[in-house]
Amino acid sequence: MDLGISGKSALVCAASKGLGRGVAEALAAAGVRLTINARGEETLAQTAAAIRAAHGTPVTAIAADITTEEGRARVLAAARSRPICSPPSR
Repeated sequence: MDLGISGKSALVCAASKGLGRGVAEALAAAGVRLTINARGEETLAQTAAAIRAAHGTPVTAIAADITTEEGRARVLAAARSRPICSPPSR
């Protein structure tokens, strides 16, 4: 099913395992560029590598605690560095 989101960008928090990882995997399968976040750096890096390998989509992994101001700032800065969508095709 084409959701019309291929080429868009998304931020997924708590994405290293469980429901967050499932959301990240589904978005990657739909062609979405990802910024993923979790507190555990090693598991998050493994998840990012697995998603890249499985779906060929760009994935930026930011290990940070989003309950802190510094953590939120790091994650949001990384997410903002990605374009929201691809340029229109002509």
